[in-house]
Amino acid sequence: MNILTIALRSGRRRWPRTLLLLAVFTLGVTSIVALGHVSRVVGESLEKKLTAFGANILVSPRSETLSVSYGGLRLGDMLVEVRTLDEADVRARVAGIANAANVAAVAPKLVAMRELDGVAVGLVGVRFDEERRMKGHWSVDGAWPEGPGQVLLGARVAERLGLDPGDTVAGLGAPATVGGVLRPTGDDDDGVILADLGFVQELTGRPGAVSFIEVAALCSGCPIEDMVAQLGAAIPGVEVKALRSVVEQRMLSVHFVQRLILAVSVVILLTACAMIGLSMLSAVNERRREIGLLRSLGYSRGAVFTLFSAEALFLGLAAGLAGFLAGYALSFKVVAALHIADVAELAFMPLALAATVAFMAGVSVVSAAVPAWKASRVEPSEALVSL
Repeated sequence: MNILTIALRSGRRRWPRTLLLLAVFTLGVTSIVALGHVSRVVGESLEKKLTAFGANILVSPRSETLSVSYGGLRLGDMLVEVRTLDEADVRARVAGIANAANVAAVAPKLVAMRELDGVAVGLVGVRFDEERRMKGHWSVDGAWPEGPGQVLLGARVAERLGLDPGDTVAGLGAPATVGGVLRPTGDDDDGVILADLGFVQELTGRPGAVSFIEVAALCSGCPIEDMVAQLGAAIPGVEVKALRSVVEQRMLSVHFVQRLILAVSVVILLTACAMIGLSMLSAVNERRREIGLLRSLGYSRGAVFTLFSAEALFLGLAAGLAGFLAGYALSFKVVAALHIADVAELAFMPLALAATVAFMAGVSVVSAAVPAWKASRVEPSEALVSL
């Protein structure tokens, strides 16, 4: 009879204790695995939802400015040449970068100036489908424009021009009606007229041209610096800037959720380890006679230590396997309850299963190390006195 056989028979002989300890440890593993899966999905879901609050990367054509002064009087800076980007070319290049999967939205814009009733306003051509995805926090009175002949007015422009949804806008160069009015946002969008990009390109005689492109990138998969470098290398003649305040705020929210879940998982793991240690310590005190018999039969201290470590190892393997499968199944219920199943997916990863089982087996052995060492210190004569 070898050490492993003795360990298995010992577990079967004390099956109520073994089952209770296995249930407690499996429950802990289940909670940790479920929290780990949910943490990943929540992080992805949260960041994707945060893309609705604007871009975090700005791609614009490289331009040169000339400082103008005369007679000691500074007259300001002037653009030497106004350049544009080709929308189709930029989209193709963005789709070809290494981390293209991290690009959540690409919103091109073409900016032009118009004078309406003596009021100078900016006319911005956009793709409204991308704009709605990136500006999910916007609120519109009326309706979003549905065709090239409809525009969306910023709150400040609508007030200055006295226009409401359904009114006709004169002076743009082509017939247009107000589809909706953007409620105050507190930024530059309040002072412009948003129109279909193709409509503005046709008005300005610049088909396919855009002034700049806003990119909403998911930063959890790779650093924002990598995305900026890849875009800069893929698109020649442009300046790529990361809006770091936006990036940092988004990642702060994502990391807060993940760290909170990690802290809860650590507490659960430590509790499970304490349960194993206490159970093994109790088993050592109850099995002093058995230990004495083994020692008197020639089993060394190392063999006794291995015996108790093997019992903990079997417990960890079983709890790790059962806990991972139960935790994976439970995570589907949690994700469905949080209504984020449509934003991020749960994927079964065999490597994660193997790593979890191995880790839990190692944790069990480490937790039982002190009781196993105490068992190996038991002297045969001391244990057999009570026989």
